Amino acid sequence: MKHSILFLLTASLLITACNKKNNDTLIRVGVFDGHGGAQTCVWETVEAIKIDKEMIVSTITTADIAAGCLDTLDAIIIPGGGGSRQFLNLGYENHQRIKTFIASGKGAVGICAGAYLFSNTPGYASIAINGAQAIDIEHDNRGHGVAKFTLTEQGKTIFPELANRDTNYVVYYEGPVFVDAPDSISFETLAIMQSDVHEEGNAPTNMTNNKPFFIGNNFGKGRVFSTIAHPEATPGMRWLIPRMVRWTISKEYIQYSQNAVRPTIFNKEILFTKEMLSQEADCYKKFLYGTSTEKIEALNWLEQNVSWDAKRWVQGLLYDSSAEVRSRAAQYIANSEFTHYLPDLASANQNENNPEAKKALANALEFLKGI
Repeated sequence: MKHSILFLLTASLLITACNKKNNDTLIRVGVFDGHGGAQTCVWETVEAIKIDKEMIVSTITTADIAAGCLDTLDAIIIPGGGGSRQFLNLGYENHQRIKTFIASGKGAVGICAGAYLFSNTPGYASIAINGAQAIDIEHDNRGHGVAKFTLTEQGKTIFPELANRDTNYVVYYEGPVFVDAPDSISFETLAIMQSDVHEEGNAPTNMTNNKPFFIGNNFGKGRVFSTIAHPEATPGMRWLIPRMVRWTISKEYIQYSQNAVRPTIFNKEILFTKEMLSQEADCYKKFLYGTSTEKIEALNWLEQNVSWDAKRWVQGLLYDSSAEVRSRAAQYIANSEFTHYLPDLASANQNENNPEAKKALANALEFLKGI
């Protein structure tokens, strides 16, 4: 009996040691979840990091940063939302902690508002760590949609999966228009914006196109990657986010699943016009008051046009009274790669009694789990 207990204790210690060793080799990423960060941007960024099976991700707050959580991380991400509110939420001392963290050899990725925060922009709340200055900030509500971009030669080395494509597409939502900040850090342009976004906010034409889309720079011993757009919100392109993290900490690039890497989904830009915004609002009314047919028509339109806001509406349709709507909602979530709703898909699938709807839910689950 003593020998058996000793064997079990030895095995347990070995397993613990192995797990500790495996955890030590993982890349630890913290996604800032504080006032100013849009909730869906936080969700999507966390889910994008999960595509990389060698990364573990957690959300971090201002209190966590002040308490020393950066000591346990390899990289941080500031997601989309409002850069000035994030600046205020973090506070001066946490700005300095983040700078010290990166300069020590760690990585940072700024997405949209996060890129704004990282910039050196006069008259804007920023911490000056990426060498860029945002211009035309008075028109930062210029519009959104699927924007087109081209990679530079250096960018192609970071994203070789896209190297043979002349043009690629990623969701853009009122991101910064960058130029070099005078007397600042030197950055390298890794991708160039090719879309002219100016539909809203009385924004001028020819302001966004031919400006940096992705930029990267050294900061002390570490690196900073800034993207003006939202790969984490783009089906087929969410894997760009963990790849950016790997670049910031000089880690070897790994291949991601075929379910994740699908750059051919989009072959044209889709920039929302005022008419499209009105159509989008009508779709949400159909979710609330429409027939089953109207709800499905709305889902079709929203998916075809890559609606930014629909992800916050579609979850409840998994529990709609119509089996056809439940099926289409499951397909929408899978096609949009909104893996944050995997628990809802699993619950809906468990409760589903309609054979066709159950098959649709199971297929959606299987696809998303394969990313």
